[in-house]
Amino acid sequence: MARAHAARLTGFETTIFAERSKLAVATGSVNLGQGFPDEDGPSDVIERAAQAMHEGRNQYAPGRGTPELVAAVRAHQRAHYGIDLAPEQVVATTGATEAVAAAILGLVEPGDEVLTLEPYYDSYAAMVAMAGGVRRGVPLRGPSYRPDPAELAAAITPRTRLLLLNSPHNPTGTVLTRTELEQIAALALEHDLTVVTDEVYEHLTFTGAEHVPISTLPGMAERTLTISSIGKSFSLTGWKVGWATGPAALVAAVESAKNWLTYTSGAPLQPAAAYALDERVAWTGTLAAELEAKRDLLVGGLRSLGLDANDPQGTYFVMSDVADLGWPDAVAFADALVERAGVVVIPCPVFYGEEHRAGEGRHKVRWAFCKRRPVLEEALERLAGTDLSA
Repeated sequence: MARAHAARLTGFETTIFAERSKLAVATGSVNLGQGFPDEDGPSDVIERAAQAMHEGRNQYAPGRGTPELVAAVRAHQRAHYGIDLAPEQVVATTGATEAVAAAILGLVEPGDEVLTLEPYYDSYAAMVAMAGGVRRGVPLRGPSYRPDPAELAAAITPRTRLLLLNSPHNPTGTVLTRTELEQIAALALEHDLTVVTDEVYEHLTFTGAEHVPISTLPGMAERTLTISSIGKSFSLTGWKVGWATGPAALVAAVESAKNWLTYTSGAPLQPAAAYALDERVAWTGTLAAELEAKRDLLVGGLRSLGLDANDPQGTYFVMSDVADLGWPDAVAFADALVERAGVVVIPCPVFYGEEHRAGEGRHKVRWAFCKRRPVLEEALERLAGTDLSA
């Protein structure tokens, strides 16, 4: 019998997001699992994409990205963070997911260790495995979900090659502070690490939180590859238009891998994404304020029902620890929630490595609040009429 897949893909055959969204559709449940909005982004940005299609922008875009998008990313980084980039320091990708994949494939040799914060976005572990690397995790422990510099330092070995960061952080909603980033930067400098930072929620931070790109800290520009995308900031997740920026050599490594993944994609979407970055960034502030209000609605509702809920400083997500409800693990709770209440959430053990999956990650679930208020209200109403204990 033919082998189904390579051994390194064992455990990565599908994603928890696809599984839970399929379950939501099949059961008619309210989907607070997968992190996609149920409302589109700015209509004029969408119209720009349609205009580009009608103007004939339907063939392959340049591998590095359309001139408009490359210029817009450069202008965005300069305007928001004071980062000056040359054209060769930008490459467009098929969303941030491909940027992460290409970065790991382009920078990690078999046997290299990649340090991640846990819980992590699930593609990180899959891509490290595909590259033949070894992932090492440092947990963000609830309920505050802040990094411990001592644990980070202890996880670094002579084989550590790359530090993969994510801030604002999915799934905890943690926004790393300048002090925390300075501590991480000091470790990167001390151990000569390359840093890949996923900043797709950069514009979606809440009152009191500031997004600071680690590349702006002393000594970090030359060793940091920064990744972002149009999807989260502009509620256009299906467009899959992203980019990576940083030192030309790191960007070239991303492009080298990307050439054999998609080569290029989204030709008419790239000029529309450029328009969004150039002309409509103010819209993201309105979106962040709306999300903050929805966060408050969901957090307050969960707590009123006796459920644990953290205080995310950004992103789309709230974390809960359901250990006190008597469930053996988060998967059992999430499955029961579908059956009893018709509400889908993401069980988070899959976002932890084996070392922490049975401990810190065992009883964690993630709720998405990037939905219309009536959807959140319906979910809370369903939960209110449900016995949530085991």
